[in-house]
Amino acid sequence: MTETERTPLAVFERHESNVRSYCRDFPVVFERAAGHHLWDTSGRRYVDLLCGAGSLNYGHNPPAIVQRVTAYLAAGGPVQSLDLHTTAKADFLERLSALVLEPRGLGDFVVQFPGPAGTLAVEAALKLARKVTGRTEVIAFTGGFHGASLGALAATTSPLLRGAAGVPLTDVTILPYGDAAGPSGTDPVAALEAALGQGTRTGPPAAILLETVQGEGGLHTAPRPWLARIRELADATGALVIVDDIQAGCGRTGTFFSFEETPELRPDLVCLSKSLSGMGLPMAALLISPETDRWAPGEHNGTFRGHNLAFVAGSAALDHWSDPHFTAHAAELATAIRTSLASIIDALPAGVAEAVGKGAMSGLRFTDTETATGVRQALFRAGVVAETSGLGHVLKLLPPLTMSLTDWKEVADILGDTVLTTVAAEPLGGRGRSNRP
Repeated sequence: MTETERTPLAVFERHESNVRSYCRDFPVVFERAAGHHLWDTSGRRYVDLLCGAGSLNYGHNPPAIVQRVTAYLAAGGPVQSLDLHTTAKADFLERLSALVLEPRGLGDFVVQFPGPAGTLAVEAALKLARKVTGRTEVIAFTGGFHGASLGALAATTSPLLRGAAGVPLTDVTILPYGDAAGPSGTDPVAALEAALGQGTRTGPPAAILLETVQGEGGLHTAPRPWLARIRELADATGALVIVDDIQAGCGRTGTFFSFEETPELRPDLVCLSKSLSGMGLPMAALLISPETDRWAPGEHNGTFRGHNLAFVAGSAALDHWSDPHFTAHAAELATAIRTSLASIIDALPAGVAEAVGKGAMSGLRFTDTETATGVRQALFRAGVVAETSGLGHVLKLLPPLTMSLTDWKEVADILGDTVLTTVAAEPLGGRGRSNRP
């Protein structure tokens, strides 16, 4: 390739697999990041509402976290330690227990580090549930996204991802998610009761796996009565409840765990990743109730269980949860986001969009994918990075929890203008209703 043929994206087009996706929607090369901003190689600044798909709840390169990590490296602390004991891991475990688990009534839970990816936490949870119960079947729900490795993929409903498996995806029953009827009008509670009732073909399941707010599935939010019924039916049948809090956790929905406002649910296993490390370093954890921790030593393992930089960063990130100013601000930001979305909807023709999600994991669900895609593209031209989810008809907004209300107001104004302009430019009658994922 000659110098005149070279483009900023040529190296990726030449050397990187066709599997890449996000970069196709945002075709620039980023070289710097801070807070809620990204800068490309031309020096243009963007507001980041994608935030690593929820892995940057505290923004890019938070100074206090970066300082803690660089100091640890400068002192020669071990970076990789398998599951050996380290001071970095001890500090993280103690702080997680004291600042998060104990105040939320989960102080007796233990922590497993299955490896650096969220899908590995899901795999460990499914494997442990099957070991504990001696059963194989798992119940999951429409719109769920739990990872792309085969066990987690069996519980994920994206046709694109499932189609790439190459093998049958078995031992998972998919039921309607709790906020809407199934394709044939099946009530979610009735479907759940039928699947767990006496005389079912497969017998009681090993576990029920769910997200209380579905990120990739389109920001569907589970009703509290449905979640409570899940716990009741799980207890009645001896099934375990697994909450996948990988995207919705670490404060994204307004509380550290997405299920805190439904204490009746009380899961047996909780999958965490994404923002657990506080600055985007790969890290995952499985929280295990004491009666469920039946692993034999070494029975589930992985090389990168001891990512000490992530432990150090995660410990620093947990400081936020001892700061009442931070938690108060996160609540105020969540309210501001929903207020902004309501104002945008009020300015639109009736039925074009609705506000969905919870807290700082909210967005706009449009009646068609064309509108959502058009808004996403127009936002990028205006210097705002945001993704679509569901079947492509939901604009998902994941601002850092540290974004100021003033900064959010500026972004909300751009969002509102962009949505109104995009909708106004569509031909009349051109909007078709999308099916629910």
